Amino acid sequence: MPGIWETNMNFSQRSRNLFKTIAVVLALALPTALAISSADARVGGGMSSGSRGSRTYSAPPSTTTAPGSTSQFNRTYTQPGAGMNSAATAPARGGLFGRGGGFLGGLAAGFLGAGLLGMLFGGGLFGGLGGLSSILGLIIQIVLVVLVVRLAMSWWQRRHTPQAAYANADAGSGPGPQTSYRSGLGGGLGGFGFGANNAPLEIKPVDYEAFERLLGDVQTAWSNEDVAKLHTLATPEMVSYFEQDLGQNRARNVVNKVTNVKLLQGDLAEAWREGETDYATVALRFALTDKTLDRNTGAVVAGSEQPGEVTEVWTFARRPGGTWELSAIQQTN
Repeated sequence: MPGIWETNMNFSQRSRNLFKTIAVVLALALPTALAISSADARVGGGMSSGSRGSRTYSAPPSTTTAPGSTSQFNRTYTQPGAGMNSAATAPARGGLFGRGGGFLGGLAAGFLGAGLLGMLFGGGLFGGLGGLSSILGLIIQIVLVVLVVRLAMSWWQRRHTPQAAYANADAGSGPGPQTSYRSGLGGGLGGFGFGANNAPLEIKPVDYEAFERLLGDVQTAWSNEDVAKLHTLATPEMVSYFEQDLGQNRARNVVNKVTNVKLLQGDLAEAWREGETDYATVALRFALTDKTLDRNTGAVVAGSEQPGEVTEVWTFARRPGGTWELSAIQQTN
């Protein structure tokens, strides 16, 4: 009997030690995750968002400014294999747990179904586990629940996100005021990009000036939370993402301020005409001061007063008779 008690006590002690270790790891990981999120508080949230027409799912060519690859889009209205207006014509999906949910959806559904049955019969999500196994089971069930919730939210957002249509954009808006900084953007950029029909789309110096001006104006409107101004600078799709991010900032009672934006280097990745829409994708390396402030006190809660550098790939779109608008932001790897 003493031997049995000793074994159980040792097992229980090991379980408590493991639980403490996991708690410490989670406690250390949380500030790191928050720091990463805070560092990406600038416009676009450090994610790849928007659409590049029929090239949304094609990686833009690498350039001198961005020699590496770009991240795939985290947020886009464009469905695979279609262009900007595909959201209205894409076939309906079978749902997260339906035929359209794929292997991952079916796997998640199986786990969730098993867990719900376990709960109904009093066994918990993964009944029959004790000691160390119960702790591991708890961690696994939390991960699975989070995974299922995220999959469901992602599917729901894709099904109910309004279509991005340029026809709904505010008409008659021109570019913002000329920014004071200058750089050799045009000097490092090629003069032509080739579209799907192999007809060259000429990008002129005035276009490069518009890209540079938009880089600063979008950041300024974002910092001022001026959604009306953002509608004159970006596509409706991009503005919808900006509004989501601004809403999250308001819910956290913070405001993100991006100042001292200065373009350091730029390269044309590609430019093409798709239907009546012109597209230009450029790699931009720019300096900026990115900080997040408490709305009430103005205290800096994230970021720094010190300037930093960012390299992103921006895509601009222009309809006939209109001006260039920000259509997509992609992060570089």
